[in-house]
Amino acid sequence: MDELLNSLVETGLRGGTPTRNEALAVLRTSDDDLLDVVAAAGKVRRRWFGRRVKLNYLVNLKSGLCPEDCSYCSQRLGSRADILKYTWLKPEEAADAAAAGVRGGAKRVCVVASGRGPTDGDVARVSRTIEAIKERTGGVEVCACLGLLSDGQAEQLRAAGADAYNHNLNTAEATYGDICTTHTYDDRVATVKEARTAGLSPCSGLIAGMGESDEDLVDVVFSLRELDVDSVPVNFLLPFEGTPLADQWNLTPQRVLRILAMVRFVCPDVEVRLAAGREVHLRSLQPLALHMVNSIFLGDYLTSEGQAGKADLEMIADAGFEVEDAETTTMPAHRNGSSGAAPEEPAAAVADGSGAGSDSGAAERSHARVAVRRRGAGTELPPNA
Repeated sequence: MDELLNSLVETGLRGGTPTRNEALAVLRTSDDDLLDVVAAAGKVRRRWFGRRVKLNYLVNLKSGLCPEDCSYCSQRLGSRADILKYTWLKPEEAADAAAAGVRGGAKRVCVVASGRGPTDGDVARVSRTIEAIKERTGGVEVCACLGLLSDGQAEQLRAAGADAYNHNLNTAEATYGDICTTHTYDDRVATVKEARTAGLSPCSGLIAGMGESDEDLVDVVFSLRELDVDSVPVNFLLPFEGTPLADQWNLTPQRVLRILAMVRFVCPDVEVRLAAGREVHLRSLQPLALHMVNSIFLGDYLTSEGQAGKADLEMIADAGFEVEDAETTTMPAHRNGSSGAAPEEPAAAVADGSGAGSDSGAAERSHARVAVRRRGAGTELPPNA
């Protein structure tokens, strides 16, 4: 084990790529070795991002009513999940929601709309929304997530002030057809490339816990590495009642930590974002994840409730990390072209302590109904930020 972790750390500290066999080995480590794995990934994380945590805030511009059949999604065609459904928020409504996230410490606002992809009219509408958010917040980073893009749409979003575009690969190419039949894996890859060509920072990640194998997880993360995305959101399946994957409770806190470590080793100098499902699947081990990720979502998700924003901020401070401020460039200098120095070399691993229990039966504790989002944008209740 020491030889594996030493090799992974050495490779990660210089921004290199481990072998696929090494990545698989991380996913197959024992509970006895889990804290050593977290500590090793923590060294790589601190090399490139110090102890900073970037906060992101979601604004759901249009909820539900999607014509696509992605099996994991509560907004999918035929979903019986009891979620909020509403059409487009007005630009000023979206700006109000974004401002709440910024007041909570968010550095980036992610504007999301359900659907296969936007029409040109939708892009014009979202462009006005981006402009309203920028004006209201003093220029917060904005990432758009609108589905598959057509020719010229990414350029329009960039001209309106969008900084990034998110379109997740979600799972490995070989198994993509098992979770969606209304579009292809290649469609998703093409949109990520389109966003990059237009000058938008490419953001693309995965969903774990859908019944995939270790090999599938390694394949999708290596694909993201090959696409050279700037940000990798790591989502963990929320098995919504009324969706085809409602009974897929495959994750334990230990499994989640191993997945995050593997992503960090494969993508050492990239923003790794702990995304949906962290509260449900990590539970009391959430602070350990901060030693591997350098970015999280603040507050609620698209159709499910997250941890209270205040609790997120307390967790970050209690774990010895700090919220990244608006003046700090997230990406290392060699990735963003700036002249700033990289963070200092790491000095210490995570503190000694227990918490890596057996996986056996641990997933049973997760079999609770997912808390459906009932506040924020699209409601009369204040946002959770």
